[in-house]
Amino acid sequence: MVAGLAIRVVAGLAAAALAAVLLEHYGLAGSPSPLPRPHVPRRPHPAPGLGASIFWGLQISDIHVSRFHDPGRAVDLEKFCSETIDIIQPALVLATGDLTDAKTKDLLGSRQHEVEWQTYHGILKKTRVMEKTKWLDIKGNHDAFNIPSLESVENYYRKYSAVRRDGSFHYVHSTPFGNYSFISLDATPNPGPKRPFNFFGILDEKRMQELSLLAKESSRSNHSIWFGHYTTSTILSPSPGIRSIMSSATAYLCGHLHTLGGLMPVLHTRHFQGTLELEVGDWKHNRRYRIFAFDHDLFSFADLIFGEWPVVLITNPKSLLYSCAKHEPLERVLHSTHIRVLAFSLSSITSVTVKIDGVHLGQAIHLSGPIFTLRWNPRDYNNRTHNIEVIVQDSDGRRKSVHHIFSLQEDIHLRFDPLASFILLTDHCMVARVLFVMTVLIQLSILITFRYQGCLELKGSPGFINLTSFSLHVLSKINIFYYSVLLLTLYTVLGPWFIGEITKGKIGCCFSFGIFVDGHFLQGSVTFMVGILQLAFFNIPLMAYLCWSLLQRCFGHNFRSHLRQGKRLKIIPVHLLMLLLYLWQIYSCYFLHMTFGTLAFFFSPLRTWLTLLTPVLIHCVWTRNSDKLGTFTVQLKSHLSS
Repeated sequence: MVAGLAIRVVAGLAAAALAAVLLEHYGLAGSPSPLPRPHVPRRPHPAPGLGASIFWGLQISDIHVSRFHDPGRAVDLEKFCSETIDIIQPALVLATGDLTDAKTKDLLGSRQHEVEWQTYHGILKKTRVMEKTKWLDIKGNHDAFNIPSLESVENYYRKYSAVRRDGSFHYVHSTPFGNYSFISLDATPNPGPKRPFNFFGILDEKRMQELSLLAKESSRSNHSIWFGHYTTSTILSPSPGIRSIMSSATAYLCGHLHTLGGLMPVLHTRHFQGTLELEVGDWKHNRRYRIFAFDHDLFSFADLIFGEWPVVLITNPKSLLYSCAKHEPLERVLHSTHIRVLAFSLSSITSVTVKIDGVHLGQAIHLSGPIFTLRWNPRDYNNRTHNIEVIVQDSDGRRKSVHHIFSLQEDIHLRFDPLASFILLTDHCMVARVLFVMTVLIQLSILITFRYQGCLELKGSPGFINLTSFSLHVLSKINIFYYSVLLLTLYTVLGPWFIGEITKGKIGCCFSFGIFVDGHFLQGSVTFMVGILQLAFFNIPLMAYLCWSLLQRCFGHNFRSHLRQGKRLKIIPVHLLMLLLYLWQIYSCYFLHMTFGTLAFFFSPLRTWLTLLTPVLIHCVWTRNSDKLGTFTVQLKSHLSS
């Protein structure tokens, strides 16, 4: 009794400690610790007023130009490169990967289609967008599908992109008021395997060293912005990790997650080092893009939907949620003389109305270009938080209202959405690896424990727990079933899942821990997730089904007789569930064939071979008679009759 109470107390304390760590880690509770202050002197001037120390740019991501699906992506991209670019006139555009779709018509396979790249390149040329602005396009995982090497003719990025060179690079945007560094992060794997095995980006030691040098080069710039395709949570990188390398950056702009199918339309967070990570929604389905600006070295942005006008961005005062004293001279807001707004539309802007805390402040005056200003006294708002709202209207009656919370107090902070922080800050590959290993260890522990445990003495009523324990004893004590399940589990961890064409013209082997292809090793990432699915949706259910079938045999039934008993509502769903899971296993064989070819289909022990052996094993469990099975049958019947 005392021991049980002590265990519960310790478990409760451990759970509370874990909860506290998670709450602190992802910002779910408590006030945040203040971010490190800059090591440079305060720079209250030049403060936002009537000056022109401002520039702006755009980000677009996950375009997925496709030869088979939704031609509207390319049509709208052409309109974006002409109409939108002409109106907003950005200093630069960041196209952060997945420029093309690179999928087969049935969406199962993956390959580079030159016509998709020609369409993308044709749009850039037709609209002359590279003459209007600096167009910086980088590769995403789709742009690296099925590319055996960077020198391959399949690497159309080198031929049809605006940048036309592989790897990360550093672009400096020079202005009269300073330099601004834009560092691209190329984490696409080389060689590029077919889908789905390049969902995660990979950075090796060499790439990390290159990125460290680029970070040092940017140290003299007013600000540095990093941009890439993958979120940092989907990049595998050696110590000290990619977030540490980019810690001097004001923000990391990325794409890749497509708003998780609309479930997370806003995926923003802040690294523990202070860098913002801002995932932009996809162009593919949602036609999202982003405008960002540096106004007197204060960074602001807004996520937009293509075709919606006016476009409005409040640059001063900036949003409290996205403020960071480590990277920005936030004291300039306090010394500013004017509220500043960028406003763009298809027709001329007729009014820019400003409200703070619901109180009408006045109409902003057009300064130049898209810049509108309104004089204010920031010291009227130097305590607590305030809500600024700007309402913009154009001559055709289009109207847009934007707002955000700001504060001039240094000790006030806002929290990012904890779910967004979890998605963007968690090392998902490590989580998948741990879950995979834990699942395997739990299954093996149960199997081996019952194997070497003494004879089970049935006590009490034959409830669910007693019968489950009894069935595991039966499974683990009969060699053919024990070793079948044991070898299947061990093979899932250690054996090659299949041998096939991992990338065009290159044969490789896929394991749970990674892929070997053409002399390269691509460490495991998606493979662990696939392994978890294999365990959860086939291996473990198969083991449970074998246990249940052996239990029916111990009740004295064979396959036909157990169907005739009056418990069909309990029995038939078990068979239907196993049948559905078996059909899923068959489909995985079909997917393997369509994705990695005929060789992979025939040389896949974990898919094709297992699919063929499963009916043999199930037939054996319903027909095989052995002395041990007879002993367990007698034991169970004796217990039931007593």
